[in-house]
Amino acid sequence: MALGKYSRVDNRRHNSSYCSTVTIVVFVGLCLVGVWMMTSSSVVPGQNVDVPAQENKNEVKQQVTESNEINTKQFEDNPGDLPEDAIKGDNSMPEEKPDATKGENSMPEEKPEEKPDEKPEEKPVEKTEEKSNEETKSDDGSDAETQNGVNNTEDVDAKTNDGETNTEDGGTKADDSEGNAAGQGDSEENSTEKKPDTDETETKSDENAGEDKDRETGNDQLDDKVDQKDDKESDKSSDGQANNQNSGELLPSGAQSELSNETSTQSGSWSTQAAESKNEKETQQSSNQQKGYNWKLCNVTAGPDFIPCLDNLQAIRSLRSTKHYEHRERHCPEEPPTCLVLLPEGYKRPIEWPTSREKIWYHNVPHTQLAQYKGHQNWVKVTGEFLTFPGGGTQFQHGALHYIDFLNESSPKVMVESVPGIAWGKRTRVILDVGCGVASFGGYLFDRDVLAMSFAPKDEHEAQIQFALERGIPAISAVMGTKRLPYPGRVFDAVHCARCRVPWHIEGGKLLLELNRVLRPGGFFVWSATPVYQKLAEDVEIWQAMTELTKAMCWELVSINKDKLNGVGVATYRKPTSNDCYEKRSKQEPPLCEASDDPNAAWNVPLQACMHKVPVDSLERGSQWPEQWPTRLDKTPYWMLSSQVGVYGKPAPEDFTADYEHWKRVVSNSYLNGIGLNWSSVRNAMDMRSVYGGFAAALKDLNVWVMNVVTADSPDTLPIIYERGLFGIYHDWCESFNTYPRSYDLLHADHLFSKVKKRCNLAAVFAEVDRILRPEGKLIVRDKVEIINELENMARSMQWKVSMTYSKDKEGLLCVQKSMWRPKESETITYAIA
Repeated sequence: MALGKYSRVDNRRHNSSYCSTVTIVVFVGLCLVGVWMMTSSSVVPGQNVDVPAQENKNEVKQQVTESNEINTKQFEDNPGDLPEDAIKGDNSMPEEKPDATKGENSMPEEKPEEKPDEKPEEKPVEKTEEKSNEETKSDDGSDAETQNGVNNTEDVDAKTNDGETNTEDGGTKADDSEGNAAGQGDSEENSTEKKPDTDETETKSDENAGEDKDRETGNDQLDDKVDQKDDKESDKSSDGQANNQNSGELLPSGAQSELSNETSTQSGSWSTQAAESKNEKETQQSSNQQKGYNWKLCNVTAGPDFIPCLDNLQAIRSLRSTKHYEHRERHCPEEPPTCLVLLPEGYKRPIEWPTSREKIWYHNVPHTQLAQYKGHQNWVKVTGEFLTFPGGGTQFQHGALHYIDFLNESSPKVMVESVPGIAWGKRTRVILDVGCGVASFGGYLFDRDVLAMSFAPKDEHEAQIQFALERGIPAISAVMGTKRLPYPGRVFDAVHCARCRVPWHIEGGKLLLELNRVLRPGGFFVWSATPVYQKLAEDVEIWQAMTELTKAMCWELVSINKDKLNGVGVATYRKPTSNDCYEKRSKQEPPLCEASDDPNAAWNVPLQACMHKVPVDSLERGSQWPEQWPTRLDKTPYWMLSSQVGVYGKPAPEDFTADYEHWKRVVSNSYLNGIGLNWSSVRNAMDMRSVYGGFAAALKDLNVWVMNVVTADSPDTLPIIYERGLFGIYHDWCESFNTYPRSYDLLHADHLFSKVKKRCNLAAVFAEVDRILRPEGKLIVRDKVEIINELENMARSMQWKVSMTYSKDKEGLLCVQKSMWRPKESETITYAIA
């Protein structure tokens, strides 16, 4: 009975348990259906707009582009279409749909996606765009994401990444999100594609670790090459300086790897409180910094023509002697000025090339003394509101082109032992014009594909160098005095002197020996002066002295010819290509320089009356003549060996090629179209920190000449620049440059300011930039973000127009335009007062 009793109870309990179980199952089933419905309602909209979302984004991009009227090819040579993995991100989304319908199976993948949203709290200093990226990562990984209810104008797959964050980290986050929703295959494929870029970046870092200390930031020039590949593979757009304090600049499209113009158009999203607060703090900080700059006008005797290192009247008055033109040499003040040079009254935007070669605005260079003194020789004349230049000179009153062709015809064509002729624009590409006057000779050599580095002392003939620069002809203020010229040894194909008033024959020929230093072995010295063709007693005496000196220097007199039209004579000498003559001289005068004397050392080095031996090793620079122009521009110099390490850490020939390819892409895809620069108004350009001359070489097809500056504390690559058929000069930017104010239309500075800030007053350097840049001229700076911000503040404080700022991976780019603004207060520079 007991068993029966207990059996009955157990049977009842079994039935009750069965009912409970059924009830629970039904309840759980209903819950699951509810969960499934909730899950489906959150995912299906994303599925339904999967393709339209991409179309919508493209439409937004197109509208933004049209509204800004920008034809952008940005930062490198990327196509305008989306890269492959951005498209893969879109194509992978249909694979999400089945996963979303699996109910509970999809939930574990969604919940972890909520974690990245907590990152802005961990990093409150991140840029606005970075926060926007994290907010746009929806739980289901869908491509149809919105930010605060408004469609994001950027490609969500190509996660927009701020310049202060690592672009590869941002790309990894995007791939991980897609990988969780779409499966391992696509994620692994994206990961595989990214590894080469990461490795390349790490390799570049390792290579640059061995770079010369003086050029520690030089590798940044090639960063964009790696960035361009990152953009191609992960389609990541970045802009760490988008807001520019006062305006919200639209981020570049993910498919664009260069720079877009600055715009005040908003992205269409509502900003977060964190972003607004951060922007306000930056604005206040920027305002405080701008208030810290109190620019004043320079009150100096030279007025609008002030050149600090050449107008240091206090230092000039203290000179013991001016016999060797010491008063025309550089005498830089201990503290460079931070004041701004005033504009001439009535100053106008310069006339564009080539019209400027014939005439310039009188009020831009309001000097008439030279016209009165040299007008009869067709140097310059006053014609109404213009100064006109008939193209003549002391030795070529009937025009420079006739004289140039006369020199070419007078030079030897075919002589014994195959002595070549001048061959303008082929064999002879880069020349030095001594005592150039208004540089008409150099100005018309452009018609023969020749670059002339023209120089003359300041004030010997009033404003002659300023006339040359205003005409669009390269020239600097310099003098052959007590120091070497700021050029390497053995770089000029020819040296020209037409009545240059230099006493070559005195003091053991010290000045002519300086020309021997900078002239290539086998190069010509073209001397057009009265001793060549006149028979006055003084001329005869000078000719005899020159004959003895040039013979002792082993220069060969290859021709003497007279131009019947101009009535002048020209003597052409040729520097030897071997040391045989030096060794056979009966008298070692002038002496050979010591073996320890470096012919390339030229920055503030005293002159010496000696000659350097000619290089004889076939792999030594100067032992061979460069390739003919224009082949020499692209060809790696024969003396750059793979065993040598280049500036960026690669073997020298690879370094050279990589630099050139980099600048061709940057110029073609960004500078020519992407930054709003009107190149028809650019004639005089300067690369303030040149390495191999890649920037200048990339501009070879434009009517632009580039002064390549190799800073005194950088690796000496200036000989390479000359070997390419370009020209340049040594300089220290802690001092003023030897040029007149308002000389250049464009200044380009690649990682210059971060270097000079370590030892110079950055405000003084920027004041020098203001001095040599023309009003409405452009400054392009590529540097560290903190330097870009500081320079932007300086530019704004001078009321310059900020055309565009951009940053990526702590590197930035700034393009600003100088205004006509001048401060009202003035500052007296005591050392520059007469």
